[in-house]
Amino acid sequence: MSLHNLTPAEGSIKKGKRIARGEGSGKGGTATRGHNGQKSRSGYSKKIGFEGGQMPLQRRVPKFGFTNINRKEYQGINLDKLQSLVESGKITDTVNLEILVANGLAGKNDLVKILGNGELKAKLNITVNKFTASAKAAIEAAGGEAVTL
Repeated sequence: MSLHNLTPAEGSIKKGKRIARGEGSGKGGTATRGHNGQKSRSGYSKKIGFEGGQMPLQRRVPKFGFTNINRKEYQGINLDKLQSLVESGKITDTVNLEILVANGLAGKNDLVKILGNGELKAKLNITVNKFTASAKAAIEAAGGEAVTL
């Protein structure tokens, strides 16, 4: 067996309809496109979302809401997540953006905010963009330091 004599399995391939190959084929004349009209012409393509002249759905549905172009999105990290990293030995005493990126908690271009959910037992020096008041209090109560960038 070689590449030049490979054939598909018997009955696995159907012959396609041979359209527009003369009247004797049974598919000649209009070549199954019907008579006249836009769809019978070559090069016809319908615009996506076109509804026959009716106002399309994407234009009927009202626009709403407001997007503030100056909004800052922060990546939130809870205290219990930091505590679990301390217990697993991934962080020791200092936490900054590079360490958070290395552990997959934030992207390198993210703004990071420490949130106060959970409890922190370890003494950590944390340097990030923002802290909630409860998170800052919990970090300082554990003997750590919360430094805002």
